[in-house]
Amino acid sequence: MTPAHDTTTAPRPLLATHSGSFHLDDAFAYVVLCLARGLHEPGRDHTLVRTRDEATIAGADVVWDVGAVYDPAASRFDHHQRGAPVREDHTPFSAAGLVWRHHGEQAVQTLLDQDGTGGPAAAIAAVIDQEVVRRIDAIDNGVGEPGDALNLSAIVEDHNPAWDSPAVGDRTAEDAAFLRAAGLVDGFLRRRVAMVRARLAAEAVVATAHARSADPRLLELDRKLPWEGPVFTQGLPVLYALYPVPNGNWMVDAMPPEPGSFAQRLPLPAAWAGLRDADLAAASGVADAVFVHPRRFVGAARSREGALALARKAIALADQPAG
Repeated sequence: MTPAHDTTTAPRPLLATHSGSFHLDDAFAYVVLCLARGLHEPGRDHTLVRTRDEATIAGADVVWDVGAVYDPAASRFDHHQRGAPVREDHTPFSAAGLVWRHHGEQAVQTLLDQDGTGGPAAAIAAVIDQEVVRRIDAIDNGVGEPGDALNLSAIVEDHNPAWDSPAVGDRTAEDAAFLRAAGLVDGFLRRRVAMVRARLAAEAVVATAHARSADPRLLELDRKLPWEGPVFTQGLPVLYALYPVPNGNWMVDAMPPEPGSFAQRLPLPAAWAGLRDADLAAASGVADAVFVHPRRFVGAARSREGALALARKAIALADQPAG
């Protein structure tokens, strides 16, 4: 992410954050501010300064993660001072959380407008706050586990110059590193907004599909989509979801008992586990059965009818009394 080239004579807004090592919270806040204020567009260029000089900070149009002031009306978003705001669960805000609090919805709306997809910006912003921004707040304030080397916070911090790099102390090089990190965060946020929008859109699709199902334990979809979350949020008694995939097969996915679980409400029958093609057809009685995973959480048939037969037989076998 880089500031757009100025094509007007309008004054450039001055955006200020701290110099030195950067973290996910200041890079994320910068990306959100640029999106929300339209600074990614040609003709709306801006100046970014990374400094701890008090006079420069006082003269900036927007300041975050430095300055010891939280005043959204004056576009000041620091969290290091006494009396800095905390969330309802007492987690302190980071600069990212404070900026998202006031500009997250507009940043989301900007991305939706760019994609032409539409969507509920406020709802998307709330999900991202819950799933992403709160996590940034916790890590930055030392009240959450930092996670492993593959999480976004660690990857952003890896953009800082190494301690023995000639770039240490070189303001131009350090600022360039910050912008590279911000570019990474910008890409992440764009994809996350798109995926959350799609996830929320799936809620209505799942509700409609389930309402027309003859068996409330089966969810038949016309394509693969994120269906598990809507099943949980809507409290549906779904055991299996069925949908076509590009190779022509129809999948039979088993529903987990709770979010994040690798278990299933009703695993596919143990007698089918790990079987394929003719062996599975013989065991299941479904002529076009393709496979059942050894862990019994997914299977497939070559037709819609075959997938329905697998799911119905699995339920019927589970309903049989033991003995």
